[in-house]
Amino acid sequence: MTEMKRDEVGEDGVEWRLVVPLKPLARAKSRLGATAGDAVRPGLALAFAQDTVSAALACRAVRGVVVVTDDPVATAALEALGADTVRDVPARGLNAALAHGVAAVRSGPAGPAVPVAALGADLPALRPEELGRVLAAAAVHQRAFLADAAGVGTTLLSALPDSELAPAFGDDSRDRHLASGAVELTTAALGGTDVAGVRRDV
Repeated sequence: MTEMKRDEVGEDGVEWRLVVPLKPLARAKSRLGATAGDAVRPGLALAFAQDTVSAALACRAVRGVVVVTDDPVATAALEALGADTVRDVPARGLNAALAHGVAAVRSGPAGPAVPVAALGADLPALRPEELGRVLAAAAVHQRAFLADAAGVGTTLLSALPDSELAPAFGDDSRDRHLASGAVELTTAALGGTDVAGVRRDV
C-alpha cells in the first residue's frame, strides 16, 4: 500500500463524504480468479481498497470516507486508516449497499445537506490530486459521474446536498447514469487534464 500525503489542490468550499462499497474479501474481485487464484484474491482486494481509501482520505475535498462492508478483516484494516464503516444491512448488491451508505452519512446532524459521492474500492492507482479535480468538476452539478477507462462503466457518482445519489452501477452503468440525468464528467469538463487514476478500476 502506498502512503499518501494530504492533497494541496485548492478547495472550492465543498466537503465531500465518499461511500465505498466492498464485498466480503472471499467473494471480491472474482474476475481475477483465472489469473490470481482464490488464495490470492482476498489479499489483492484488500490492498486495492486500502490504496483507494488512503488516497481518498488524503484529498482535501474529502471530509470523510464510509466503507460499506460485512468483512471483519477489511473493517479493521480500513478503520485503521481513518475510514468509518457500516454493515451491508440490505445485503442486496452494490446499489443497495451504496444507498444504505448514503443514508448512514445523511442520518447525521447535517441531514441531507451533505454532498456525497460513491467511489469504487478497486482504484489502486488513485491519486488525491486527481480525485480533487474530479470532485471540483462534480461540485457544479446536482448529480455527476465519471466513466471508467473503458467508457462503459462508472468509477464515481456524485450528488450535491438534497439530491439523491440514485446509483445504477453494474454492466453498462455509464449509459444508465447518463439516462438518469447525471452529468458525465468528460475530459473537457475536467479542463483537459488526465485523471487516469480515478478511471482505471481493476
